[in-house]
Amino acid sequence: MRLRLVRENTSIDFFKRAKVWLGISLVMMVVAFGSFMIQGLNYGIDFQGGTSIRTQSEMPVDVAAYRAALEPLNLGDTSISEVFDPNFDENQFVAMVRIQAQEGDERIASETIDAIEAALHTVDPDMTFPSVESVGPKVSGELINTAILAVSLAVLAILAYIWLRFEWQFAVGAVLALTHDVILTIGIFSELQIKFDLAIIAALLTIVGYSINDTVIVFDRVRENLRKYKKKDLKEVLNLSINETLSRTLMTSGTTLLALISLYVLGGDVIRGFVFAMIWGVIIGTYSSIFVASAILLVLGVKRDWSKKDLAKGTRYGHIDT
Repeated sequence: MRLRLVRENTSIDFFKRAKVWLGISLVMMVVAFGSFMIQGLNYGIDFQGGTSIRTQSEMPVDVAAYRAALEPLNLGDTSISEVFDPNFDENQFVAMVRIQAQEGDERIASETIDAIEAALHTVDPDMTFPSVESVGPKVSGELINTAILAVSLAVLAILAYIWLRFEWQFAVGAVLALTHDVILTIGIFSELQIKFDLAIIAALLTIVGYSINDTVIVFDRVRENLRKYKKKDLKEVLNLSINETLSRTLMTSGTTLLALISLYVLGGDVIRGFVFAMIWGVIIGTYSSIFVASAILLVLGVKRDWSKKDLAKGTRYGHIDT
């Protein structure tokens, strides 16, 4: 007996309110873009440049005392925040001290880091510094450009792949769905002001791969059913295809989310931003595969006069047992 998240032969009408789903997606994208334009992203040291020092002490974190100790150094903009994690011991208090990149310096001088650590030792002589990260202004600017290029090239490569494998309408639907996922992911980081660093770029690229995998499986079944049911309306074929792959989609997303939620709760604050991006990406990627990519395909339409006649050899994913 096999486990199923949905019953067999489902007949959900996913396109009964297709315009509503597309409208909701459009509104969310506008909100995400507006948030990005108004308040921007909370860039991490990777993109902003500067020094990030992680402190660990057996004394409770006193932000005011830390700031007073660093004030004589005239370091400019300094951010001090306490780090909370359920895995910390009772007497383990951790803080993150972020100092902006010093003007005119290509990299943060080791003497400056030593001075910061010495100043913080006046607050707690037994304080330790588990990690120190420094990025110069020029390097951070190059990282931003490289990150944008990496995501753009990934989307363009997927566009070319889908265009070659399917009709152009499939490619447009898939790429617009991917753009939707990337914009909403960047938007949620802007709205919540979660730290945005290189790990989030890695998460974005992973989300793009996960989402396109989901979309391709649905599109594979759509293409097979278009050949199989030549007289059915495109809307009916799309509904049938999504219903046939629904069990697989929910099973994959559900098991992935179980692992990600465990990492988010137990993995510690260092990877929490990356895992949050992945959780959001899996949810929004599953949504876009069903409600965005397929809805765009319905709007664009697709030709149905393929010459291929052998239905039994449809595609790689054509006969997945759902």
